[in-house]
Amino acid sequence: MIKVFGHKAPDTDSTGSPIIWAWYLTDVKGTPAKAVLLGEPNTEAAFVLKHWGFDQPEIISDVTADDSVVIVDTNNPAELPPSINDSKILAIIDHHMLVGGIKTKTPIDITIRPLACTATLMHDLIGDDLARAPRGVKGAMLSCILSDTLEFRSPTTTPHDRAVAEKLAADLGVSIPDFAAEMFAAKSDVSAFSDAALLRMDSKEYNVAGKELRVSVLETTAPQVLLDRKASLMASMVDVAKEDGADQVLLFVIDILNEEATLLVPNDLVKQLAEASFGCTVTGDTVVLPGIMSRKKQIIPSLKL
Repeated sequence: MIKVFGHKAPDTDSTGSPIIWAWYLTDVKGTPAKAVLLGEPNTEAAFVLKHWGFDQPEIISDVTADDSVVIVDTNNPAELPPSINDSKILAIIDHHMLVGGIKTKTPIDITIRPLACTATLMHDLIGDDLARAPRGVKGAMLSCILSDTLEFRSPTTTPHDRAVAEKLAADLGVSIPDFAAEMFAAKSDVSAFSDAALLRMDSKEYNVAGKELRVSVLETTAPQVLLDRKASLMASMVDVAKEDGADQVLLFVIDILNEEATLLVPNDLVKQLAEASFGCTVTGDTVVLPGIMSRKKQIIPSLKL
């Protein structure tokens, strides 16, 4: 049984895309596969699973040399199981920059395309066979695209992402604005999460000028709910960084509706980084960055000290 999974701290794309590809491998290609997760899905992903009638996939912590796997929505070893290079990697399907560090035992299929969403890429790879897909699989595909594009607001959005989403929505009889609003409301409900959990919920590890950074984003339609917790979030950054082997946690609160990010600024290191990276002037413990919506396209490429 092939295991299909995305990155740690699974968002909607890393939850839905394994389900889509496991269906394709099993029902179309005749190679039994199952979707698994590398952690608890975030609130939006959990909503999507329930909405389209899926049980939450099994959560795994590692893989073995006996496991055959397909990696989706990442190619970064830091976001994958510790023993990933021991497993039999069959394919990588992704839309992020090539990181390097994965070592395979045999040649594999690798597809990385500059699209906003892994599910868009899968739509193209599946082709006409998508007509055979159950409603839930098509719904998962639509959900992934709406999530990763922030309903087409993200600068990562391509015309193709939008065209695929609109085609899927028409096929499913779904109103994109209404469904996206439901998804974003689910994503914005973070009341049950600790500060540490929020800092790790949607985060990636990067090295900038010799500093190990955990770069976290929280996309929300209710940014003030998070900003009201800024003091405790900044206090928690110290322990999270220490536990995760990072020098600093950066937290960007993405305001989906106003299309801007607020960066929490707990110390001089983050102040210097913010001013050097975004050309802003920091005068307090937060700074608003107009138009900043995408970690992949706007935040990470800009980071410098």
